[in-house]
Amino acid sequence: MKLIQVTDVHLVQPSETLFGLDPLERLDACFADIAANHADAEAVVISGDLTHDGEESAYRALAERVEALPLPVHLMLGNHDDRDAFRAVFGDAHSTGRFVQKSVDLPAGRLVLLDTLKAGAVEGELCEERLAFLDRQLAEAKGRDCLVFAHHPPFKLHMPALDGVGLADADAFAEVAARNGNVRHVFAGHVHRPVSGSWRGLPFTALRGTSQQTALQFSDRFVASLEPPAYAVIFADDEGVVVHFHDFLDRTAGTI
Repeated sequence: MKLIQVTDVHLVQPSETLFGLDPLERLDACFADIAANHADAEAVVISGDLTHDGEESAYRALAERVEALPLPVHLMLGNHDDRDAFRAVFGDAHSTGRFVQKSVDLPAGRLVLLDTLKAGAVEGELCEERLAFLDRQLAEAKGRDCLVFAHHPPFKLHMPALDGVGLADADAFAEVAARNGNVRHVFAGHVHRPVSGSWRGLPFTALRGTSQQTALQFSDRFVASLEPPAYAVIFADDEGVVVHFHDFLDRTAGTI
């Protein structure tokens, strides 16, 4: 099974810029690269912060591009998103109940896409209703492997500025995962950093966004950077999970 993860798109109103960058232009380049090189992927997951300010015009611009991409696309929300504005454009196509979360069954396993948005906050949350959803999706997988996607990481990066705004309900998340025993990998956004490791026995991955990034600073000070935008190419089979990070605007990465 081949998947693509894109995260932290941070779209603003068309023609506007953010940190001196054009997020929509970046997304167009990202989707063009995916279409050219990964048309065989089974799905694309965009793991939150679809917009920077939750504006309907930004969601409409995203909808146009999702419609044009010749691959199934699954959308998630992050702390910069707005559920009402998102639903005004996309309806309930990406939702189960009042939260924008769902599961997707594919031949090699189940994708569980969580809504960790806490309105008005930078950190994320999984309330009792959302934890119950996670528990139910894992249990109903009936022993099949599950790949869990959450905008906010439950794991620590040892970067204080980011660890303070992760998933507040990390212990509850870990308890549900341990009880079911079939979470094979956790994929996160939010941090704008390429990071991998294991946390409480769960392998995890996070990656850069398609717009601005977070500098590698091990302090309590958040610093933005202009490192290259990236997406992840994920392979999952009976033998394991492999994640590649691709800097899609790196002009030095051609073949020779």
